[in-house]
Amino acid sequence: MTKRYQASTFIILICLVFSLRASAQRTGIVTGTVVDRITNGTILGSTITVKGSSISTATDSLGKFRISLPVGTYTISAGYMGYLGEEKYNVVVSTGNAQIVNFRLEPLVNSLNEVQVNFNKGRSAIATDMVTPLSVQQLTTEEIKSNPGGNFDVSKVVQTLPGVGISNGVGERNDIIVRGGAPNENVYYLDGIEIPVLNHFQTQGSSGGAQGILNVSFIESLKLSSSAFDARYDNPLASTFVITQRDGNSERLSGNARISFTESVLTLEGPLSEKTTFLASARKSYLSLLFKLIDLPIRPDFEDFQYKVTHKFSPKTTLTAIGLGALDHFSFAPTRESTPENTYVLRSTPYINQWNYTVGFNLNHKIRNGYMNVSLSRNMFENNLDKFEDDRKIESTRTLLVESQEVENKLRFDVNQFINGWKLSAGLSTQYVGYRGDIFNKLSNDILDEEGTLITPGRVLNFNNSIDFWKYGVFLQASKNILNDKLLVSGGVRTDMNTFTDAGTNPLKTLSPRLSFAYHLNSRWDINASVGTYFKIPPYTALGYADNNGVNVNKALDYIQSTHYVVGTQFLPKNSLRFTFETFYKKYNDYPVSAANGISLANQGSEYTSVGSERLLSIGKGETYGLEVYAQQKLENRIFYVASYTYVRSKFSGLDGRYRPSSWDNEHLFSATLGYKFKNNWDLGLKYRFAGGSPYTPFDPLRSRLNYLSIGTGTFDYSQLNTVRLRSFSQTDLRVDKRVNFRRTSLNFYVDIQNILKTQNASFPKYTFKRTDDNSSFVTTDGGPLQQNGSNAIPVILNDPSGNLIPSLGINYEF
Repeated sequence: MTKRYQASTFIILICLVFSLRASAQRTGIVTGTVVDRITNGTILGSTITVKGSSISTATDSLGKFRISLPVGTYTISAGYMGYLGEEKYNVVVSTGNAQIVNFRLEPLVNSLNEVQVNFNKGRSAIATDMVTPLSVQQLTTEEIKSNPGGNFDVSKVVQTLPGVGISNGVGERNDIIVRGGAPNENVYYLDGIEIPVLNHFQTQGSSGGAQGILNVSFIESLKLSSSAFDARYDNPLASTFVITQRDGNSERLSGNARISFTESVLTLEGPLSEKTTFLASARKSYLSLLFKLIDLPIRPDFEDFQYKVTHKFSPKTTLTAIGLGALDHFSFAPTRESTPENTYVLRSTPYINQWNYTVGFNLNHKIRNGYMNVSLSRNMFENNLDKFEDDRKIESTRTLLVESQEVENKLRFDVNQFINGWKLSAGLSTQYVGYRGDIFNKLSNDILDEEGTLITPGRVLNFNNSIDFWKYGVFLQASKNILNDKLLVSGGVRTDMNTFTDAGTNPLKTLSPRLSFAYHLNSRWDINASVGTYFKIPPYTALGYADNNGVNVNKALDYIQSTHYVVGTQFLPKNSLRFTFETFYKKYNDYPVSAANGISLANQGSEYTSVGSERLLSIGKGETYGLEVYAQQKLENRIFYVASYTYVRSKFSGLDGRYRPSSWDNEHLFSATLGYKFKNNWDLGLKYRFAGGSPYTPFDPLRSRLNYLSIGTGTFDYSQLNTVRLRSFSQTDLRVDKRVNFRRTSLNFYVDIQNILKTQNASFPKYTFKRTDDNSSFVTTDGGPLQQNGSNAIPVILNDPSGNLIPSLGINYEF
C-alpha cells in the first residue's frame, strides 16, 4: 500500500516538472448568456467587457456571447441600458474546458444617466435580489473548487460562511448547522428540484454525513439564505440552499478527469444535438485504502453519479432533466496496532449500506414579462444498518437492525411575472410519499439490584411498519422597489398540508407569512429587516414509528414552527468589497420531544444512525439568537479574502420545559480564508476555522456499566443534559494549485492539506472498560471472566484528542 502511494506521488511530481515546458502563451474561451433576472428573458446587445483590457463583445439574438482570451484570471462584466450592471470575479480561463459565465441583470426604473451610474457601481458584491433582501450569501464554482480544506465538497465549503457552524465542534462530519438550528432544518434545491440527500453516509431523519455528493464541475453558483425564505420553498427552518447548475458545452465534447489519493472522478459534457446538451459524471472513492494506510479500523467507500440534460424546444421553452445518485458502504477491518480507541470504534459504530437517488424534470416556459415552471421529480433513500456486541456479526449478539426506505414523488408548478414594477410568484405542489421501516434497537438491559430483583426493565425498540400519504402546498410571493428604488419590500405567504397527521388537513395550522425590507441609504449603505414564520413536517422516521401493537403513535405530531426576526446592514465601499452585519432571533414551537427520556430531537442527529424512531410529543420549545459580521473581498490585484464571526446561542426545552444548551450551541464561530494568485498560474489558499466547545452530556455510571457489553457505548445521564463542554475547536488548512495549459487541454495540480498545524482538537468522551496491555481482553476487579452486567469491570473514559494532518494530492485534467 505504501509503495502504491509513493508511486502516485512520484508520477504527479514528474508530471509537474515536465509541465513547466508547456507554453504560457495560450488562449481559452469564455462563453455564456445574459438574461433578465426577473423574467429570465435573454438580452440582445448586452455589452460584455473584460476589466483591464480593451476586449469587449455583445450578446447575439439569443443573449449569448463568446470571447477568446489569453489564459489567466479575469474580471468580466455585463451591462445594458435600463439594467444594473453585474461583474464576475475570479474567472479562470484555461485551454481545457470553456469557461461558462452567465449573467442575470436586474432591471431599473431610472433615467439614462442614472442607469450609467448604477452600472459603474455594479452588483458584484451584493448577494441580495428582489425576493430575499438579506441573510443571503453566494458562492461561485471557482470559490468552491479552490477552498482550502474543502476538497471539492460543497458541504465543507459552506462552513466558512457566517452563521454556519461545525457539527459537534469537531469538524468530522458534514452536518450544516445554520444559526443554531439542527441539520435537518435545511432544504436543498438543485435547478429547482429538491434533493433531500446531499451527503454520503447520511443520518436518516437528519441531513448530515461524511462527504458531499455533488460534483462541483456542474455548479454555476450556490445561494444560501438563512432567513427571509422565498415562499416557494417548503420545510425550511434554518436555511435554503439554492444550487444552480450550468449547461453542458454546446460546441464540442469535452470534460475533465480528477485523480487524488482518495477518489477518482470523470466528467463529460457536450452537445447531443443542435438544441440539446449534456453533463454527466461518475466518481469512485478509495477512502478505505487511505484508512488502511493510516491504520484505522473503518473502511468507508462510496460511488456517486450525476447528470444534467438540457433541451431547448424553442427560445421560449426549455426542458431540463437532472439526476443524482450514490452508493455507500461502511465496514470494518482489523488494525495492525490494537488500541482501546480502535476497539471502541468496532463495538460502537454500525455497519452501513445505503443508496439513494433523485431524478427530475423541469419545464421552463417564458410568458409575457415572466415565466412558468413545471417540475416532476422522484427521490428515494434506502438505509441499512447493522451492529453487534462484537465484530463477529453473530445474530444472537445483534444490538441494532435498521432496514428502512423513504420515497417522495413530487409535482410542482409556479408562475412568475413582472407587472408594473411588482415581481409576483405563485404556485402549488403535491407529493406522494412513503416510508417503510423494520427497526430493532437494543437501547438498554434490565437493571437489577444485588438480589436480582428487577428495578428498571430494559428497553428494546422493535417494529416493522410502512406508511404512505399525500402532502400539499400553495404559496404567493410579491416584491417591489418603491420610493425611487430606495426601498425594496418583499412579502409572501405559504401553507402546507398532509393526509397523515391528525391536524394535517387544516391549512390555517401552517399559515406562514413573511415580510422583509431593504432600504438603500446611498450608494454604499443598505439597512435590512425581516420577520417570518416557517413550518416543517416532522421526519418520516418519526411519522412511520409504530408501537408494539402496530399503532402509528405519532399521528398527533404537529408541524415544527420557527419564527425569525432579523435586522442588519450592508456596506459596500467599492464593487469588490462587501461588509455585512446582522442580528437574529429565532423562536421555536412544537419541537418533537422523546416521550421515553424527555429530550428534544434538537439534540440528536449527529451520529451515523437514524433519528426519530420512537414515540414523540410536540411540546418542545426553543430559541436561537446572535449576531454575524462578514467581510468579503473579491479577487482584485491578485488577492481575495473572506472573514466571518458569529456569536450564536441555541437552547431547547424538553419534557420538563427547561431551556438547556442544544448540541449546536457553539457560542463563537470564526472563519477566515485568504487567497493569492501568483504569476505563472500558481495559486495559494489558506483557511482558519474556530468554534467554541460543543456541549455534551456526561455518562450515567450505573447504566453505562450495565449496558456497555450489549450496546457498545455508554448511557447518558440526561439529568445533566449538555452541562459539560469540549475545548474549543480550531483548524488551519492550506491549498496550492498549479495550472498548466497546452494547446487544447490543461492540467491542474493541487495539494490540499487539512489541519496543517496538526492542532489537537478534543473529541467526545467514549465509555468503555479497561483492557489488558495487549488489548486482547478486559481487566476485571476479581481476576475472573467479565460479567455480562459489568459488575467486575473497570470503567474507563477515553477522551484522547485528535489532530491528524490530512493531505490530498491530485491532478485535474481538462480536455
